[in-house]
Amino acid sequence: MKGLFVTGTDTGVGKTRVALALIHALRARGLRVAAMKPVSAGSAPGELNGDVTALLRAANVDADLRDVNPYAFAEPVAPHIAAERAGVRIDLDVIDAAYGRLAAAADVVVVEGAGGWRVPLNACDDMADLAQRLSLPVVLVVGLRLGGLNHALLTAESIARRQLPWAGWVGNHIDPAMARQTENIAALRARLPDPCLGVQRFLHEESASGAALQWLSLPE
Repeated sequence: MKGLFVTGTDTGVGKTRVALALIHALRARGLRVAAMKPVSAGSAPGELNGDVTALLRAANVDADLRDVNPYAFAEPVAPHIAAERAGVRIDLDVIDAAYGRLAAAADVVVVEGAGGWRVPLNACDDMADLAQRLSLPVVLVVGLRLGGLNHALLTAESIARRQLPWAGWVGNHIDPAMARQTENIAALRARLPDPCLGVQRFLHEESASGAALQWLSLPE
């Protein structure tokens, strides 16, 4: 395994939190771990995106920021729209080359996607196309809220159709008021491919940065 591709059932479902947990779990095995956020959106001019900052702090491989985050946009909108408004085209070749440089310096690269699995990147390509280009095992982050079952199963089906390696899934509680949480998780365990790498309890945003990472179980 040279890397992992972290995707989600939607935006705001906890991909960064899971990516950070994966990085720490891999580092605990003595591995050199690089982090990558190919596309970020939502940062003030001259400032790093918050997700990128967190990933850089977690990784133990020094890397050029241009490789860690090849495309950074200020406006917090879908990547292809942010790029178009900035007069830029997101190019998979550029991302692939950056990933190659990171992989050459690390044992494992944890790549965090933007938005959901099929969010567009340009007029032709989407995030799933990028995952396929990198050919990395996919970790699916499932946002546990009403409607999450449908989103999770459709995303897993799309990943399987592309014949991409499956690394597992993670449940992340993003709605503390979600009804029948136990039954929903049981449905996911019955219908999604193994393994389940863990289920993250609900965390208020202000406490998320100090959250323990031991909830994630990465197979040997």
